[in-house]
Amino acid sequence: MLRTVSDWTIFVFGLLAILVGLLGLISPETILNLMNFIVLDRSTRQNGDYTIAFLLCSSMASLNMGIYYLLAAWNQWTKFYQFTVVFRLVTVTVFILAIKNGHAPGGFIGVAIWELIGALTTGAALWYEANSKMNKIKQTL
Repeated sequence: MLRTVSDWTIFVFGLLAILVGLLGLISPETILNLMNFIVLDRSTRQNGDYTIAFLLCSSMASLNMGIYYLLAAWNQWTKFYQFTVVFRLVTVTVFILAIKNGHAPGGFIGVAIWELIGALTTGAALWYEANSKMNKIKQTL
């Protein structure tokens, strides 16, 4: 049962991760388009071009993480929520540095923004809930 704002943030981001993962599994080229990458026809890809395979792996990881998020939200596992805030911020940092250093194309900024929004939204919800709980305790004293 989803009871708190943080439950809902985790649930919504989990659901979105599942949808993006499914989209990538069904149509990896659509993910490339969404990231503003050049999309080559599969028949023109050279041997050793593992772009589609990489997208399939990433999409499966997104699907799995989405399921983890839904399970965490359903079970109100707030320690998991806290963990995701920290590691989503790490992901933001890694992607921005990868773009800045020329290791990843600019289209990866969308992933960094997605992770930043998720981290800030869940972090703000957790902060709000912790402060609300503290205020209730202070009022009873």
